[in-house]
Amino acid sequence: MKNATWLMAAAVLVTVLTGSCKKINEGLDAEKAGNYTIRVKAKSTMSNITNTEGLKVVFENFTEGFRKEDALGADVTAVDGLIPGLYSINVSGRVEDANGDVYYLNGAKINFPVTKNDMLVEIDVAGLKVSPLVFSEIFFAGTTPFYFRNQFYEVYNNSTDTIYLDGLCFANLTPTTATTTLPRWPEEDGNNFAYAERIWKVPGNGTQYPLAPGESFSMAQFAANHQLPQYSPTSPIDCSASEFEFNMNNPNFPDQPAFDMEHVFYNGNAGKGTLPQYLVSVFGGAYVIFRVPEGETYDPVNNPALKTRNLASASTTVFAKIPIRYVLDAVEAGHNENMIAAKRVPSVLDAGMTYVGATYNSLGVARKVSDQKNDDGTPIYLDTNNSTEDFERGVVPQFRRHGSKMPAWNHTK
Repeated sequence: MKNATWLMAAAVLVTVLTGSCKKINEGLDAEKAGNYTIRVKAKSTMSNITNTEGLKVVFENFTEGFRKEDALGADVTAVDGLIPGLYSINVSGRVEDANGDVYYLNGAKINFPVTKNDMLVEIDVAGLKVSPLVFSEIFFAGTTPFYFRNQFYEVYNNSTDTIYLDGLCFANLTPTTATTTLPRWPEEDGNNFAYAERIWKVPGNGTQYPLAPGESFSMAQFAANHQLPQYSPTSPIDCSASEFEFNMNNPNFPDQPAFDMEHVFYNGNAGKGTLPQYLVSVFGGAYVIFRVPEGETYDPVNNPALKTRNLASASTTVFAKIPIRYVLDAVEAGHNENMIAAKRVPSVLDAGMTYVGATYNSLGVARKVSDQKNDDGTPIYLDTNNSTEDFERGVVPQFRRHGSKMPAWNHTK
């Protein structure tokens, strides 16, 4: 009887231990359960920035709901109090170069297994100048039942200077939805590009569309009042005041008074394709705004060096290469918090991911405000190049949240 009791207890113990290890990672055995210390070394890959001291490092185990944050020292930093498991490790923060230009650095390790004490993890970090323009709100999930034409993207002037939007480009990246089956790009590309499915451009002669500090503009899939009976009366948003529209020449969804975005690229061509809609995934896509530097030519349609196929697929679909140095802001969205393991955006552009948790739920994401405001009371938005940290999730979408202003050239004025 005692032997039977002991065997039953042992069986329960094995089951518990097996389930626990499974949470860490199937096939991985932790050295021991308890508090682990991991040593972190961050190395800048940028020639003008050498010091990474003071950058923030975050260990996040989404399976266990565990998060640990610390600041990096001058060389190697010991981060203790960790539990065993798979982690997303992000290093980020602002630094100045010798010229006084401010950069936001990012670097990450995804699905990093913490299975031994005192492991050393080395993370390369790189970054971009702090962007004057940021995505302030994005609505991609649509409205029940299966209405998606109210998608929109709002962009805010987060700087102290007036910015001319003429020529500013918007793109959604591939894959269109987050997936662990990532494309394979040409080896010679290195980490120098983001890959776009479709690109649009703000029209204008160079000074036609000024955006003052504290102002925002929006780009709508269909810039109509979606709450009208013929569209979607339960839509949370009326897009008729949107500044720009992605007009696809669909007679059932006619061109609206908003200014039309110029189409640049789709599947290797300048034409818009045969589908009568510009729909991005209602699960959440990856989006960038970018600017071609003055004096440079960017033509992914006619320049073979600026387009490619996915080399891991037999598909003939062609994608545009966007030099990372062109990118002003990037936001990646996924199905839910666990899709961080399926990132498709280079960490230097966005080290995290945002989400709303479901489709057709009429909810969007909105950038958080910082502790500071402009003199006129308009917000200064948080911008750490990490969408996990920078965005509120599951908000009812609206234009010009937190008192941001409408530009004088909006067609409703």
